[in-house]
Amino acid sequence: MSNFGFYVIPVVLAITVILGILKKVSVFDVFLKGASEGINSTFSIAPSLIGLITAVSMIKASGALDIFANFAEPISNIIGIPAQIIPLAILKPISGSGSIALLDNIFKNFGTDTDIGKIASVIMGSTETTFYTLTVYFGCIGVKKLRHAVACALVTDLVAIVCSTILVKLF
Repeated sequence: MSNFGFYVIPVVLAITVILGILKKVSVFDVFLKGASEGINSTFSIAPSLIGLITAVSMIKASGALDIFANFAEPISNIIGIPAQIIPLAILKPISGSGSIALLDNIFKNFGTDTDIGKIASVIMGSTETTFYTLTVYFGCIGVKKLRHAVACALVTDLVAIVCSTILVKLF
């Protein structure tokens, strides 16, 4: 049973090919068509992803994250969110890898078993990389006007951050 995972992908591929042959489907042609669509999707969302990556790099390099964190600190104190969590809460909707680096920094400075470490962990698990997700999914299908999607997603992230803090403090 320990080698089960090792055989899953080959078995699934074999079943797919066998079913394709039984249903008289040109498996290789269908594969090529799907691969072509995947490449086209990649090229269609590449400009958006490049812009997003550039923006994240600029935010981190310019010190804007620290400025936003200092600006939001009085509000977070009223809500009860530790000030050390603010940079993570700001960066998580923008960049997954950047927020992981901040999480690692929080763990090194405050530990994993502290309230700050626990709140940061729950935030990482309960929030989304909103802008990346919207860029990829909406860019893939060609949506140009996001309307209320960004606002709804950011409100959801804010609720997750507040609830993370409350739940960690309760439990």
